[in-house]
Amino acid sequence: MALVLHLRAPQPASAALLRFRGVHRCPQRPMRRACTSCSACTAAELDELRAVAARAADAGAAVVRAALDQPRNVQYKGALDLVTDTDKGSEAAVLQVVRAAFPSHCVLGEEGGMLGDLTSPYLWCVDPLDGTTNFAHGYPSFAVSVGVTRAGVPLAGCVIEFTGGPRAWSERRYTAAQGRGAECNGQPLRVSATGELRRSLLVTGFGYDHGQDWLANLELFKHFTHVCQGVRRLGAASVDLCHVALGVVDGYWEFQLKPWDMAAGVIVLQEAGGTVTKGDGSPFNVFTKSMIASNTALHQSMLHDIGAATRKLQEGGFDLGDWFIPEGYTVHRKMRLD
Repeated sequence: MALVLHLRAPQPASAALLRFRGVHRCPQRPMRRACTSCSACTAAELDELRAVAARAADAGAAVVRAALDQPRNVQYKGALDLVTDTDKGSEAAVLQVVRAAFPSHCVLGEEGGMLGDLTSPYLWCVDPLDGTTNFAHGYPSFAVSVGVTRAGVPLAGCVIEFTGGPRAWSERRYTAAQGRGAECNGQPLRVSATGELRRSLLVTGFGYDHGQDWLANLELFKHFTHVCQGVRRLGAASVDLCHVALGVVDGYWEFQLKPWDMAAGVIVLQEAGGTVTKGDGSPFNVFTKSMIASNTALHQSMLHDIGAATRKLQEGGFDLGDWFIPEGYTVHRKMRLD
């Protein structure tokens, strides 16, 4: 399999991304519009959101599937961060499905930035090829991840994971919606029952920026390697979250993730019985920069050490606040919409 490499200068953020600023904290301060984003969806609405997420992920996966074991056209967004023609083609296929179904919704894609109405409470978070570096080398696993949130809370999503390897590829298709359960290839998902760190298998990830958080995570990696049965590093956050939901690993943590990395995988894990918080234990939303995800039974044990590392970073002045949030966008400060 040939790799065609093209170097390019890092691209500036899109104008839409640059409009992501401060948080509108509902309901502590007045809104310019009714806070419809903090009410629960009906079962029918959730089923529709899940169905569209699945169709969109299927469309993106078809693009990825056609490129397996083929020459790669690889470009660089930064010193180490890759993008391929397959990323772009997959995102275009996903967006076509989402925009046709919900033209008034806002969409945040890893490659294309923000599209649609920034005042919509619905935000679709799309990673058209999570684990691009793995894909470029033909190394499993990687995935197409499509999740929809309201007020920053994941509502429904689909992750299609490519497993196996060259000339032996297979797929896992994870789907979920809030209160509707989670499935993998049509079978119900449930997290593991492991309740002791010394009996657990964990997974983590490392970003492309090797700053203070990267160094802190190296220390956490070493620590957990000593106290559990092992720590894996796969290189695709949506896959890591789904593997916790699948019960093949028991917990996951990482710093500096983006909304498109997390939205779909989080709802899959939650609906499989898992727990997700920020690194300090506070309620999670898709704009957060730190995450602990677990089978629930291990959460407090993981939080003891990861929470301490998170607080140390924050006390040292490292920014672990929210990522870009559209100005005026309401972020719900609970894990689920009531």
